[in-house]
Amino acid sequence: MSLKTTDRPAARPVPPPNPDDTLNVEITPELVAEHGLLPEEYERAKDILGRVPNLTELGIFSVMWSEHCSYKNTRKLLRLFPTEKADKGALGQVLVKAGEENAGVIDIGDGWGVCFKIESHNHPSAIEPFEGAATGVGGIVRDIFTMGARPVLLTNSLRFGSLDSPQVRRLFRGVVHGISHYGNCLGIPNVGGDVYFDDSYEGNPLVNALCAGILRHEEIKRGAAKGVGNPVYYVGPGTGRDGLGGASFASRELTEESAEDRPAVQKGDPFMEKLLLEACLEMMVIPDLVVGIQDMGAAGLTCSSCETASRGDAGIEIDLDLVPQREEGMNSYEIMLSESQERMLVIVNRGREKELEEVFEKWDLHAAQIGEVKEGDRMVVRHKGVVVADIPAKSLTDEAPIYDQPSKEPAHVAAARDWTPDKYDDLQAEEVEDAFMQLLGHPTIASKHLIWRQYDHMVMAGNMFFSLSGVAGGFFFFVL
Repeated sequence: MSLKTTDRPAARPVPPPNPDDTLNVEITPELVAEHGLLPEEYERAKDILGRVPNLTELGIFSVMWSEHCSYKNTRKLLRLFPTEKADKGALGQVLVKAGEENAGVIDIGDGWGVCFKIESHNHPSAIEPFEGAATGVGGIVRDIFTMGARPVLLTNSLRFGSLDSPQVRRLFRGVVHGISHYGNCLGIPNVGGDVYFDDSYEGNPLVNALCAGILRHEEIKRGAAKGVGNPVYYVGPGTGRDGLGGASFASRELTEESAEDRPAVQKGDPFMEKLLLEACLEMMVIPDLVVGIQDMGAAGLTCSSCETASRGDAGIEIDLDLVPQREEGMNSYEIMLSESQERMLVIVNRGREKELEEVFEKWDLHAAQIGEVKEGDRMVVRHKGVVVADIPAKSLTDEAPIYDQPSKEPAHVAAARDWTPDKYDDLQAEEVEDAFMQLLGHPTIASKHLIWRQYDHMVMAGNMFFSLSGVAGGFFFFVL
C-alpha cells in the first residue's frame, strides 16, 4: 500500500533565516516545499486564514497537517477498526474510544478501567536508535498518565533487517538499550514483547511501544480546554530546540538526505518524567482542580494547544514570553514547534491556581500560567507583545486534509497464499532435520535472552515472571 501523496519527500521544517524575526520572512514556494506542504495544502491554508501565513503559522500547518499528527493518508483506514463493544454495559465496555483521547480505556469491572495505547517511533529510531526508542517509551507513558491512570506495564514490538548487516546490529543494540534505559529508570516493568528480523526492514526498523495503566472510572481525565477564563498552565521542564519539527520529520520518506536530519530527534530524561508523572497524578486526584490535560508530544506546544481547544469547542490564547525556556534567544517558531520532552499543558479551574502550583513546586518542576481559555474557536499565540499566530483550532485537527491512496496486494503476499508443501514431498529425513535446525537458529525464533535480560520486569513487585526465552520465539509473559 502506498501512503505517499507525492513523489517529493517532505522536508523537516527549518528555522527562519533571521532567528529574531519570523513575521517578515518571505513565504516562497521553496520554503513551503521545505516544510513538507503540498502546493494545494498551502493554498488551503491561505484560504483558511484569508491571507498569507507568516513563518510561524506555516510551521504550525506543516506539523499539524503531517501524517504523524493528522493521519491524513491513513485516517480512513484506521476508521475501519471497531472502537466500541457491541453489548453496552458488559465487562469490557469501551469507556474512552481509541482516537478520541490520548489513550483508550476499557472497563474491567468493580469500577476499574485499563488504559492502554501503542505508538510507533520508527523514523527517529532509524536515525538515532537510542534516543528514538527511549523517547518513544517516554511519549507512550505520558499518554497513559495524561488520562489519569498510573502506568503499570510496558511492552514492545520490534522489526529489524538481517543481523548480518553491521548497520542493523547497531540499530538493534541502540533500540533495545533505549527502551530498557527509559523504562528501567522510570520504574515501570517491561513485561514482554516480540522481535522479528527480515530483509524488508533493512535500514528502516519498526519500533512500537505499548503502555498500560489502571484507574478508577471517575479518575478519567480529558484533553479538552473548557470554561472561558480558565487558566492554561505549562508544567514540566523548560523548552529547548531539541526535536524541532519532529512530527514532520516522522512523516517523511526515509532517505539518505533525511538520515542526516538528526536535530529532529528529541532528547529524553526519564528521571524528569518520573517527577512529572508523580506530580501530575498527585494534581489530578485533587477534586475538580483539572479541567483538561494534554501531553506536549508530537508538535509540542502547537499540538497540545490546538487539540485541547478543538476538543473543548473553545478558543485558547497563549503568550510565549511566559513559556519556561532553557535556551536563550528562542523565537516563536522554535518555541511552538519544539518537541522537548516531559512537558504537559494543563487547564485548571479559575481560582484554584495555587493548588496546582504547590504540587509542582513540591516536585521541583515548572508550573507557569501561559494563557487562558477564550470564547470562539481560534488558537491565538503572542510573542513579545505581537500576535504571531491566529488560526482556527479545528482547521489544524478535525479539518486537516484527508486523502484516498491507491492500494494493491503485494506480490509476495499473493505468492505466499498460493504456496503448497507438495514440492517437499520427496525430502529426506536429513534434509528436514537440517531445515529444522536452521529455523531454530534464525534470530526471529532463537532465544531472546539477550534482549529481555536488559528489561527490568521485577520493579513494582507486581508481577509473576515466567521465562520462556528459548521457546516460542522468545516470548515472555507476566501475570498481574
